[in-house]
Amino acid sequence: MQKLKSESLSRRKFIATASGLMVGNAFFSLSSPLSLGRSFIQKAEEDLSAEDLEWIKKSSMANELNKYFGQGYSCAESVVMVALRYLGKPEELVWAAAGFGGGLYHKDLCGFLTGGIMGIGFASSLLDRPRREAKKFCGDLVKAYWKWWESRFPLHCSEIRTKGTGSQVCLNLGLLSAAKIEELIKAVKNKT
Repeated sequence: MQKLKSESLSRRKFIATASGLMVGNAFFSLSSPLSLGRSFIQKAEEDLSAEDLEWIKKSSMANELNKYFGQGYSCAESVVMVALRYLGKPEELVWAAAGFGGGLYHKDLCGFLTGGIMGIGFASSLLDRPRREAKKFCGDLVKAYWKWWESRFPLHCSEIRTKGTGSQVCLNLGLLSAAKIEELIKAVKNKT
């Protein structure tokens, strides 16, 4: 059996290494959009307008997004999950969005865009109307969401999260998307 070679670590090296790790950890915590210690919405305050922040703060879906986005759920899954919870639908339906994160896993259409459209579809199932009428109403809401999106953001992940861009841009998009989807879902609920 081979004897393991052990290195001794001098006290000076240990203190220097430990100090470096603590400083590095502190820097990461401050720069990470999902770091602990700051509320989810506070992280967006630097990048969003006061009007957007006020809108987000009033949205229960936006406030719940932090439980999912970046916590094992993709962009599409997180916005679908908050829509499902808002609608009182079975949470297992979130699997419908599993392949849509990261722009369909190809940096294509943003998952907050596609997941939001799924949320509108789930909400449209509440309409007590003939299918054709409910589907038209759903289509009108999807068109409104798409138009809102295009007026503010690029459609594709590759244009949203460009090289050197941190995940904060995705976080902000998620908060705004959740607030907009909640607004559109309320339009469905008002029709029921």
